[in-house]
Amino acid sequence: MPAAAPDPELARDVDAACRLTGEFTLRSGQVATEYFDKYLFEAQPALLARVVARMEPLLPADTELLGGLELGGVPLATVLSARTSLPALFVRKEAKRYGTCKLAEGPDVAGRRVTLVEDVITTGGAVRDATRALRDAGAIVETVVCAIDRSPADSNPLADVGLEVRPVLTKAQLDAVHG
Repeated sequence: MPAAAPDPELARDVDAACRLTGEFTLRSGQVATEYFDKYLFEAQPALLARVVARMEPLLPADTELLGGLELGGVPLATVLSARTSLPALFVRKEAKRYGTCKLAEGPDVAGRRVTLVEDVITTGGAVRDATRALRDAGAIVETVVCAIDRSPADSNPLADVGLEVRPVLTKAQLDAVHG
């Protein structure tokens, strides 16, 4: 599973900006004693730009659309789109029930290679759901690029849907710099 080359300085800065301790229920239902609040680094333009700069080389060369997952993946995909000139797609957790009733806002996905862009992956539930929905709409989805992969080391939580995970930072890298 390709990942960004280790960048201890970026890991230290992201960890300092967004690691919270306490008791947190994750989307998966798991309870964790620490939480990576990605909005705390995404709201800092310089830190967001550094994370996205590390995402860019992780993109597959044949990427046609960047699919930012609601909500934390949207700022990452937007900045990545501006850097690469690849069109962005904004993927909702569920289709709107009014107006266009779309799950994904942006260009048509049918027959196009979509690289998903996510903030934090633990079990991959939101990514799995988005992958299935986009594939049902005709998209080719094979890769997700994420800011933080907090899944267990040497495991791919999205192997069941044939998705490659390419992280900028892993939990192990963040733990290694945590003071």
